[in-house]
Amino acid sequence: MFSPAPMSRLSAVVLDKDEREVLTTLGRMGVIQLTRLPAGAETPALAVRDLTGEIGRYERLRARLEEIRRLLEITAPAGGEPPGEIDLSEADERLGSIEEHIGEVSHLRRAYRQRQRDLTALCDQVSDWRGLDVPLAGPDHFSFLHFVTGNLPEQNLASLRAALGDNVALAVLEGQKGRRPVIAMTTRQNSDSLEKALQGAGFQREVLPEVEGATPDTLCAEKEKEHQRLETELQRLDIRLKSLADEFAPYLDGLEAAIWAELGLVRAQQELARTDATTLITGWVPAHEAARVGEHLRRITRGRCAIEVTAPDDAPEEKVPTLLTHSGLLRPFGMLISSYGTPNYRELEPTIFVAVSYVLMFGIMFGDWGHGATLAALGVAALLKGKTEKTRDMGVLLTACGLSSVVFGIVYGSFFGLEHFKRYALWHDPLEGDPMGLMYGAIAVGVIMISLGMILNAVNRFRRGDVIGGFLDKFGVAGILFYWGVLAMIIGRDAISSRGLMGAALVVFLVVPALCWILKEPLEYFLRRSGEHGTLGIAITESFVGAFEAFLSYLANTISFVRLGAYAMSHAALLVAAFMLAEQVKHLPVAGTVGGVIVVILGNLVAIVLEGIIASVQALRLEYYEFFGKFFSGDGQAFEPFRLAGKTGFRES
Repeated sequence: MFSPAPMSRLSAVVLDKDEREVLTTLGRMGVIQLTRLPAGAETPALAVRDLTGEIGRYERLRARLEEIRRLLEITAPAGGEPPGEIDLSEADERLGSIEEHIGEVSHLRRAYRQRQRDLTALCDQVSDWRGLDVPLAGPDHFSFLHFVTGNLPEQNLASLRAALGDNVALAVLEGQKGRRPVIAMTTRQNSDSLEKALQGAGFQREVLPEVEGATPDTLCAEKEKEHQRLETELQRLDIRLKSLADEFAPYLDGLEAAIWAELGLVRAQQELARTDATTLITGWVPAHEAARVGEHLRRITRGRCAIEVTAPDDAPEEKVPTLLTHSGLLRPFGMLISSYGTPNYRELEPTIFVAVSYVLMFGIMFGDWGHGATLAALGVAALLKGKTEKTRDMGVLLTACGLSSVVFGIVYGSFFGLEHFKRYALWHDPLEGDPMGLMYGAIAVGVIMISLGMILNAVNRFRRGDVIGGFLDKFGVAGILFYWGVLAMIIGRDAISSRGLMGAALVVFLVVPALCWILKEPLEYFLRRSGEHGTLGIAITESFVGAFEAFLSYLANTISFVRLGAYAMSHAALLVAAFMLAEQVKHLPVAGTVGGVIVVILGNLVAIVLEGIIASVQALRLEYYEFFGKFFSGDGQAFEPFRLAGKTGFRES
């Protein structure tokens, strides 16, 4: 529960002829993360195979397959057991045949749709002129008349009418956005004066399509008929494509699964170290799976293999992958941790602590058993109806946080903010009585979480063999001594002073931890001489800065938890404001009572949504910055097993 799943390194030497079957079996088992051992004194550099060309062929096949899926509008397959080895030439030929079948249909469909767009654009072009018997024969069709169409600003119509003579016919149509479509016609002899007057009025010419013997109405009627004919043809083509999709989908699904499987195998083969006749397969497996994997490899190779299983003690800790095995109740809180980082393999796994503390802090800030019951009901619905694991995990989070809110709602006596229920509170409403009691309680939660973080930090450092850090780090044993000592001096100041022990307490709880923090960097410099700290002067400077930072961080981290009480009060204040507003609305002459009820309902909805988001974010912030910052590195490497589809799970080691 408190540590990642134990891992083992598995190394197997197999014959080249068994390599593919071994990798196929490992990919189907999905329990090993393949690695390549670095060259060393006992592991000289071995040759690898260059399969770039083969990988490229599979990638090109996959790209063609995805394009066929797109044209046939076939969704990706749900997955399943990968088929056997595929023949690249046969697959290439079969895809070519499918592409020929759908190519003509797809080309016609694109052409018909483009023609429909052109027809729509043509009708839009003459839409302002529909209802008028305007000829579309073109401006040069008339021997004695000059005919123009366009639009101009509405405010210029009066000046245009005044500038035109009696030999000009002007028709003004209804327009939009301050411009009016106009038709102007005059004789050929007066064309120059008409053009000059139009130019002065801000006229913009609109060239209508030239169609002999047609008007806007007849043109649009004809094009709409053509549009409908094309729509009928498109429906026929869609039926044809649907038939082709039903025919080819099973083969495409199988081929895609096979391509992904082959890509996984080829990519893994390209990374494996090998000699002339053997292949070295290395990787990390969960310790409880190591024996089963070894048994399968011996059975597949008929004993023609050498297998070694070792513990990860000698491996660099950042290279050992982390596998977290959570129950359904803890898995959602594991998501909160993974958003920050993956636990290091040798770190304590904090999911159980996060689950308890996050739910507790959310309830403190969101204490209302009506609101909590609403969240819990939504969570139960997500649990029962959710189709994906992520949805069900969100249901667990909502249910847990909602139940915590119910508990603190009973403590506060808050039920949708109704005054009647406050008399039954186990304590009192956050806005009533002495608010400092709530603040002290919030600080107490902070003290517990900060203390737990320091204890986990010390344990993690000792587990990694960092004895100096475990004792002298600002969040190690020295930090625990300082933090708890200062708290003891604050709480029991009178008792300590009355016994004359204040001086000794100052030395033990302040001076000693400060000296530990100051000595940490120089001591590591002399013991390791690794150059990590640069010069001795830099190490000393860093130690003094770290000691000063430690004093400030403890104060800031502890005070930060006051927000638990502050947001509990803001949640209650929002409900009070809603009821105050509802009381004012009730005095309105029309529907005052109904309006007041609506205001109360809306106020509670706002509180549930707004305060719920705020409480969840603030609880997460306290987890990340005030709790995780004490002990959690988050630099671990998640366990990614080798599978025949998707990620290959191949890592450098």
